[in-house]
Amino acid sequence: MLELAILGFLYDAPLHGYELRKRITALTGHVKPVAESTLYPAIKRLEKAELLERATRPGSVAAPRHELTLTEEGRRELRRRLTEPSRSDITDENRWFTVLAFLRHLEDPGAQATVLRRRLAFLEEPASFFYDGDRPLRAEDFDDPFRRGILTIARATSEAELAWLRETVASLDAGSR
Repeated sequence: MLELAILGFLYDAPLHGYELRKRITALTGHVKPVAESTLYPAIKRLEKAELLERATRPGSVAAPRHELTLTEEGRRELRRRLTEPSRSDITDENRWFTVLAFLRHLEDPGAQATVLRRRLAFLEEPASFFYDGDRPLRAEDFDDPFRRGILTIARATSEAELAWLRETVASLDAGSR
């Protein structure tokens, strides 16, 4: 997720590390704060793989800054990762939001719709946080107001996302004809 976010934000514009960290933190929020000890090794890996380049630019007020720029190979890698997201990129909500944040960089509406269909199929599978054997339990199955609350909120969120996904896939399909 971190590498995808780095590639995605640098696809938009060159950034220095501090600004990149702020944007990634804004995207992932309180769930997965980005520490310097995590971000900079990821930047170094991407730089070593020649997916991004670092250039020193004069600072406006402070010391010179290292500006990060995506290479053409980095642009291709982002598009590849967006076209072929892993299962966890589809099923994990935080990873999914990262994919979704940059899916516009796939220029083919058919490719975008294919990714959305994978998420749609995942959300249409019967699921719950709680089970009776193999049977997923619903909010109505609980007297416990807290578990009922979790499932009620999850259902509302899923229904909203399903509606958006169906509408967006239909729109992308109509636009690619």
